Amino acid sequence: MEEQLLENGENNRWIITREWDTYYEELKKLTRIAAPMVAVSVLQYLLQVVSVMMVGHLDQIISLSTVAIATSITNVTGFSLLSGLVGGLETLCGQAYGAQEWQKVGTYTYSAVISLLLVCLPISIMWLFMDKLLILMGQDPVISVEASKYSMWLIPALFGGAILRPIFRYLQIQSLILPMLLSAFVVLCLHISLCYLFIFKLGVGKSGAAIAFSFSIWTFVALLVSYIKRSSSCERTRTPLNKDAFLAIRKFFRYATPSALMVCLKWWSLEVLILLSGLLPNPKLETSVLSICLTISALHFSIPFGLGAGASTRVSNELGSGNPQKALVAVRVAMSLAVAETVVVSTVTFLCRGVLGKAYSNDQQVVDYVAAITPFLCLSIVTDSLQAVISGIARGSGWQIIGAYVNLGAFYLVGIPVAVILCFLIHLRAKGLWIGLLVGSAIQAATLSFILGFIDWQKQAIKAKKRISERISSEENE
Repeated sequence: MEEQLLENGENNRWIITREWDTYYEELKKLTRIAAPMVAVSVLQYLLQVVSVMMVGHLDQIISLSTVAIATSITNVTGFSLLSGLVGGLETLCGQAYGAQEWQKVGTYTYSAVISLLLVCLPISIMWLFMDKLLILMGQDPVISVEASKYSMWLIPALFGGAILRPIFRYLQIQSLILPMLLSAFVVLCLHISLCYLFIFKLGVGKSGAAIAFSFSIWTFVALLVSYIKRSSSCERTRTPLNKDAFLAIRKFFRYATPSALMVCLKWWSLEVLILLSGLLPNPKLETSVLSICLTISALHFSIPFGLGAGASTRVSNELGSGNPQKALVAVRVAMSLAVAETVVVSTVTFLCRGVLGKAYSNDQQVVDYVAAITPFLCLSIVTDSLQAVISGIARGSGWQIIGAYVNLGAFYLVGIPVAVILCFLIHLRAKGLWIGLLVGSAIQAATLSFILGFIDWQKQAIKAKKRISERISSEENE
């Protein structure tokens, strides 16, 4: 009897050790992708942060309000849509790469670039008439006209982003993060110099930030395209442009559309709050404060987004390879990292609440207002971390449509209505808007976590196999 107990104990220890080794190996694989992707995401987002910070230190507070509104509306109508649509590439390219369908990786990337460039055409026309759109939405006429001038200088960045985002996914699913990291660092240094030159030295003012941003995006594109053309790491997936890229556009949109809805419904809800703040009695103050809080939140979001990108790559690769159990391990490791990250960041943000506003404005009223909203900002950091990683898992698996429905209910049926009531009826102003956002984020994170717990990964692997086996040339007949 004692010998049997000892034998069972040894077996249990062996099983535990084996499971720990499996998780440790996955942790190393995930962090190899996620850690540099976090850095890439932060560096890329700092391009916008640098623009806002430098404009915020101009003499007039209207400059910060103008850039906040322009950034908000261009995100709503353009950049968020590109970011959402390209998520379809994580499903297609990630699983194709896992199944060693090298040629399809390059073909799908071309399809994404072509599709996003087509989407940019009507968006750029809309931006040319931005002032009329903002005035129609009830925004201050002076701010609307200035925001329109700023947004026109962002049109080159829009088309550059249509190429840059698919290239990012193309490199990401192959775990080629180092060239993105180095390029992002070079571009950020260039952008800081250009912003300072245009805004302060040449006296271009706030429009100089938009000009610098567009130039930086195209520099980013040039650096990565040059790497892809010359690198042996991309040799297997580097394909010439052919008719299959056009035939696969329909297939790309099949996954890109729900991906865009999943991303954009959340992103748009944030921008709606900026626009609503412009309807308050002191729109310059309210818009500036809310913009600063959203900028801080978005800067943090780069961290869980990087984790989500790593999770998307690992899950899609393993599903494409037919390894559902390894995909499940990747999910568990990614969620563990998300929880650890959000505890650290939310704590540090709360402790620094008194100085956060000083990085964006010299106005003491703005600084104090930011400090008052920071506790709610910390809570939203927690929910954002969880949903960002789960969204990455959804993109890697191909169930983006579920995330889209969740976001629609959480933010548009609950979050925004609560924000409007607290802001305008209970008169909590910007604080009420943020609390409403927090309610929506909490519902979103809780619902996505519940759904994730019931995903059948064996079925996801079967779907991935079927998705990969489809012939591109047959898509037009489906």
